[in-house]
Amino acid sequence: MSKVGAVIVAAGSSTRMDGVDKTFAPILGLPLVLHTIDRFELSPLVHQIVLVLAIDSIALGQQMVQQRGYTKVTNVCAGGQRRQDSVRFGLELLTACDWVIVHDGARPCLDDATIQRGLEAAAEFGSAVAGVPVKDTIKVVSTDQTVQETPDRSLLWAAQTPQVFRYRTLLDAHHASDRDVTDDAAMVESQGNPVKMFFGSYENIKVTTGDDLIIAETFLKASSTT
Repeated sequence: MSKVGAVIVAAGSSTRMDGVDKTFAPILGLPLVLHTIDRFELSPLVHQIVLVLAIDSIALGQQMVQQRGYTKVTNVCAGGQRRQDSVRFGLELLTACDWVIVHDGARPCLDDATIQRGLEAAAEFGSAVAGVPVKDTIKVVSTDQTVQETPDRSLLWAAQTPQVFRYRTLLDAHHASDRDVTDDAAMVESQGNPVKMFFGSYENIKVTTGDDLIIAETFLKASSTT
């Protein structure tokens, strides 16, 4: 049976949260990141979890993991200067995994069906990224905000996490490329590997502002009653 590990990345600086650390912002009585960890802890598809936090949050994170009684969280480690550094640190702590799921700690509204779709897509293509078709018209602009191009909206998807890869494929990509990227799929793509986009969820939002906390709480409350 294939082993699946997860790297949950929550080492950001929360610069758009007015000084509030979104990782530990309360939602329905729990810190945000615990809702995210719960999704993987409770999933029968996932066997191991590494949690990556800002260095100043390590002690608090370890304490919460212990108090929550998580059995799949094998490591809580400090992140790096860039997101990709944080992911690589987490990858290197996973053991004996065939597949790895990288997920933003600030996306607590994930469901198990999305994890399953990701693993199925990755099994077929080697790498897969959750996303949703964009609803708005997108404009490409120059540095002075003059519109340069209006891409065909039917071809545009907003990438999310989870992003799922063969473990070796992603680790090799991290070791082979040091260019700045905004997600792991871009790093894998840069090495010539195909990446499949699969449908995520419009509710799978990333909490980056105070308003997002309210929206995420609404989605989580609704999911707990279904």
